Amino acid sequence: MCSTGDPVPEARYTKPLGIRFVEYVKGSAISYKAHQAIVLIITFFAYLAYHATRKTTSVVKSALDPQSPDVALKSIFFWRREPLQGARNSALGAGWAPFNGPDGTALLGELDVAFLFVYAIGMFFSGHVGDRMDLRIFLTIGMVGTGLFTALYGVGYWASIHLFYYYLIVQMLAGLFQSTGWPSVVAVVGNWFGKKKRGLIMGVWNAHTSLGNITGSVVASVLLKYGWGWSMAIPGFGIVFVGLVLFFFLPVSPDSVGASIDDDDEVSSPRKEGDELGVPLLSASSDHRNAVGFLEAWRIPGVASFSLCLFFSKLVAYTFLYWLPFYISHTVSLEPNVCILNGAAIEGRYLSNEESGNLSTLFDVGGVVGGILAGHISDRLDARAITAASFMYCAIPALFFYRNYGHVSMTLNIVLMLITGMFVNGPYALITTAVSADLGTHSSLKGNSRALATVTAIIDGTGSIGAAVGPLLTGYISTSSWSAVFTMLMGAALVAGLLLTKLVMAEVASKIQGARTHEAPRPTPSDLEV
Repeated sequence: MCSTGDPVPEARYTKPLGIRFVEYVKGSAISYKAHQAIVLIITFFAYLAYHATRKTTSVVKSALDPQSPDVALKSIFFWRREPLQGARNSALGAGWAPFNGPDGTALLGELDVAFLFVYAIGMFFSGHVGDRMDLRIFLTIGMVGTGLFTALYGVGYWASIHLFYYYLIVQMLAGLFQSTGWPSVVAVVGNWFGKKKRGLIMGVWNAHTSLGNITGSVVASVLLKYGWGWSMAIPGFGIVFVGLVLFFFLPVSPDSVGASIDDDDEVSSPRKEGDELGVPLLSASSDHRNAVGFLEAWRIPGVASFSLCLFFSKLVAYTFLYWLPFYISHTVSLEPNVCILNGAAIEGRYLSNEESGNLSTLFDVGGVVGGILAGHISDRLDARAITAASFMYCAIPALFFYRNYGHVSMTLNIVLMLITGMFVNGPYALITTAVSADLGTHSSLKGNSRALATVTAIIDGTGSIGAAVGPLLTGYISTSSWSAVFTMLMGAALVAGLLLTKLVMAEVASKIQGARTHEAPRPTPSDLEV
């Protein structure tokens, strides 16, 4: 372990200023494990901030478009209900042009799809750009840019901007900067942690997604009463602040800060060759072979199946991310004897913007549990496909019961929302973390460590296209029937599970073969006699 009295290595000058200041005050170098803790904490809050700013638009929707669809609602079996003629939740206000018109819901859907398509396209390039520059700087640029355009969306409130294309361009640029986040934080965490602790670390660490959604919902909901512009501006300033903290304190890799490791540490140094525990999940530059090409990465066994599965999984998850508060606050009952199957007219009363936004966070609470549970189960069973497919199949009845029985009582609504969030977000979290890491180090690569960035980009980029399609379709379908939206979501969950059938069968066959081998009787000494 180097000390202040030792010769200063050249790598020291690449240390972030914050790390150098802490070491100056401490009088000695920061340990390897302390660096790991810093990496986990900073990347956790960094991606939490990314998702918090992404979530705010779903809460603001109810203020922009308070008009409930003038349609006849139907249950999942299309039993007729009374139409809501010009229904409006009085708690939502007059709305904001151009989103408070008859096509307001569709326009909001178009904003979502513009954001997510640019995000998906940017995802395919961000990993490669990040590999060619300092990830600390790359992340800082992405976070500051995200904060800037999130705040500019809110500026439309104070500047009285009612031009649709202003919000469209701002959302597209926000999506571009948002795409810098995921490949970069996975790369940084991968540089510091080896395969041995992948399941536990990435399972718990991935809770930043759901906690970011919760934070964004709560902050935006609380600020909404002061004007919807504040619901966008404050989270925007927040991610800029976190980005500056990241710039001053994030150590990108052990080599970049000259970190070493004590002999009694359990974690092997990434510099030790031939040690599996020291192989990073995402190597910065240790492997000098050519990076795996885009088409070659698609041919890695399992990449195509999990990518397409994530397409439909994120379609479901992001529909809830962008439309759940809107769904809760807009589906209302005007007559006591009219049965409307929804989460808003709970126990016969309206829910305000703030109540709807806060209630929707329970979906993400369930997502935190689901992500950790899916990772733990898949580690114990050593069966990623079986776990992911099982969760997707369980999401189907969860969606059905939430749509049809969520209105019965607040308690039942909360329970069903938690369960739905657990089954919907579980496989999403599993595929984007542990599965991506597994496939990026697949045996077919023959040890080439320069594939994980490309594999991560392919899987999450494909999933992000589905994340764009879901909210877009919801914007149009919901004007006719929310039950049709839930039917679409259940169909998507079914397809997601079916796409893993081949991998599930392979894992089942492997388990059966392993059980037979384990149960085979060992030869006795007499059997070995000639």
